[in-house]
Amino acid sequence: MGIFDYVVVGAGAAGCVLANRLTEDGVTSVCVLEAGGNDRHPFIAIPAGFVKTLYGDKFVWPFVTEPSEALDGRTVAIPQGKVVGGSSSINGMVYNRGQAADFDTWAQMGNRGWGFDDLLPYFKRSERRLGPGDDHFRGRTGELPITDLDWINPLAEAFLDAAEGMGIPRTPDYNAGYQFGAGYFQRYIHEGKRVSAAKAFLRPALRRQLTSLRSRAHVLNVVMDGCKATGVRYRDGAGREHVVQARREVILSAGAVNSPKLLQLSGIGPAGLLNGIGVPVHASLPGVGENLRDHYSVRMTARARNVRTINEYARWPRLPWEVVKWLRGKPSVLAICPTIAFVHGKSHPSLEESDLRILFTPGSYADGRVYVLDDYPGMTCGAAQPRPESSGYVRAVSRDPADAPIVQPNYLAAEADRRITLAGLRLARALLNRPELNAYFESETLPGAAVTTDDELLDFARRRGNTGYHLVGTCRMGPSTDQNAVVDDALRVHGVEGLRVIDASIMPMLPSANTFAATIAIAEKGADLIRGRSAVAAS
Repeated sequence: MGIFDYVVVGAGAAGCVLANRLTEDGVTSVCVLEAGGNDRHPFIAIPAGFVKTLYGDKFVWPFVTEPSEALDGRTVAIPQGKVVGGSSSINGMVYNRGQAADFDTWAQMGNRGWGFDDLLPYFKRSERRLGPGDDHFRGRTGELPITDLDWINPLAEAFLDAAEGMGIPRTPDYNAGYQFGAGYFQRYIHEGKRVSAAKAFLRPALRRQLTSLRSRAHVLNVVMDGCKATGVRYRDGAGREHVVQARREVILSAGAVNSPKLLQLSGIGPAGLLNGIGVPVHASLPGVGENLRDHYSVRMTARARNVRTINEYARWPRLPWEVVKWLRGKPSVLAICPTIAFVHGKSHPSLEESDLRILFTPGSYADGRVYVLDDYPGMTCGAAQPRPESSGYVRAVSRDPADAPIVQPNYLAAEADRRITLAGLRLARALLNRPELNAYFESETLPGAAVTTDDELLDFARRRGNTGYHLVGTCRMGPSTDQNAVVDDALRVHGVEGLRVIDASIMPMLPSANTFAATIAIAEKGADLIRGRSAVAAS
């Protein structure tokens, strides 16, 4: 059903960027296939609407992990975006690149051209920074507006004062490559509305008439001619099957769960797995689906006093006024990220880079209830290991594309992850109990002041921790000498012609950050690699 220069699977962050950049020349055609529907729902445009989009199946793939031994047999919901814009249409809108050392590690693993200095032109290309920052590090003319928080709460200010009281300075710009410090998150919210990858990149591309977007297109597999990808087979919303052909390349940008699953269903992956589900082997690549990593976040909560929190602003009788303010373009609780402040700390003062991530919100959710706010003033202080060592896998369970794959992140399996999570929880508790917060802190509600020992805190982490929604690594980038590498440093699938993977799944290690910014940079660089442009041309 048509032939295009490139067929891109997935209209998420990477797919939207690719559609834009590949059609810039005015002659190249791109077909984008997206399993989800359109992104016109008001819950997507309104930042606070994310609480209505993350669960169910209207806007997400409702993936759930396998029971995890390190979590005492618990499963974890890990929804991924299934809508035009992908997860950028439903996520928390935090713009966080990560540390320079994160990407330098990628280069040290044998990936030429993937250090921080190499990627910086691509971070800058897409960015329109509307706020302070050194222009050496920040872009000013890109498609994606990056703004600062305009809704300030006394609790958040007191939290940052508490960090300073512990010797953690406010950082002028955590997106300049070095993260240690405290501050407010930058975000892709502009004029009170979410700016998804679809809004920033895909919609302009669609106006060029060279980009075709087919939504509700459930991809079944990559069409293979021996070891060459020639197109994509998909099923439309009415259940009819189609094939769209690629003159040049097929590009998988379906995310860290669906990209490896599609490779496996197309005969590219571990031979034993493929034989077991009855899929003919076109390329035996044992690393397809391996190396799954995610941030695991554990949240402490406390009851507040002498202050209004999100809990009060987001319900009657104050919510209508917040809606009015949002409609008038004024600072409103409707236009903030779910997490607004951070501490990037160190578990030991001798460390050069931060290895603790603390997230703060002047609000709290009711225990055991999905995104239901407490009925009293509250605050949340979460801890995460920013560079988790635990890794897992994604595996197709049958040759039927409708069957959800096995997803096993193995949260907290690595000793280092347990140790750093514990250090993060102790730092979070220390911050909440600082004198700078005394006027507002009433009592710790989760896990509670009685939970004090290492074993008790780790038990709490196992029982109450949750995904950071930052799944990566399942189509790992690496040289051909790395038997678990799936793509090379030009993002071409090893041993397969005409096929690339360009999304968060290629990350060899998880950056110490939300993954949206890095995924955008990967797609920017991927587009240049496809077109044969150099990084210098991008700067």
